[in-house]
Amino acid sequence: MRVMVNQKEYDLPHQSMVSDALTLIAAKPPYAVAVNLQFVPKSQHARYPLNENDQVEIIAPVTGG
Repeated sequence: MRVMVNQKEYDLPHQSMVSDALTLIAAKPPYAVAVNLQFVPKSQHARYPLNENDQVEIIAPVTGG
């Protein structure tokens, strides 16, 4: 299925979870995840299903001033 991760298109197997998208892009903590603009808590990453055309944003915190 087609999923957008950080505005880039990827093909993932059907029944993929948020954790699969994180593995796909080799995300390094810390980060926050939103699917279709809805925050997904870390405790839900392995259980939160992705669907065709979902928009996944993986956001790293910004530090400095």
